Amino acid sequence: MLRNIPVNMQGYKLMVTEAPQEKTREKDGVQEFVKNREGVQQFVVSLFAKRRVQPGEFPGKGEEIKVTLTADPGEGFEEGVYVQLIDATVSHWENDNGSGLAFKANGLAPANAQIPAAA
Repeated sequence: MLRNIPVNMQGYKLMVTEAPQEKTREKDGVQEFVKNREGVQQFVVSLFAKRRVQPGEFPGKGEEIKVTLTADPGEGFEEGVYVQLIDATVSHWENDNGSGLAFKANGLAPANAQIPAAA
């Protein structure tokens, strides 16, 4: 299965629709915080993604995506703020309930910020 494929989201406008919060899951009827293998708390943010159009192109529809963040993104990413993802990846998942794509990023930055290239 393909995992953690780098994805370039620069061709999209990304607007926060639900501010980042600690990621949780239900286990045995109890909500628990999600941590990575090293024990670091994971976060999740909901974004509305819409392709940037060039003159003469049809704008098309956007889609809401949930992105797991590998670290606390900090303050300033409330609903309505335009952002970009730092080192975004996508993975395919599949289980008895269906399949889909899971987005992950190392963080968020304001839409107009300069982000250094990944090493």
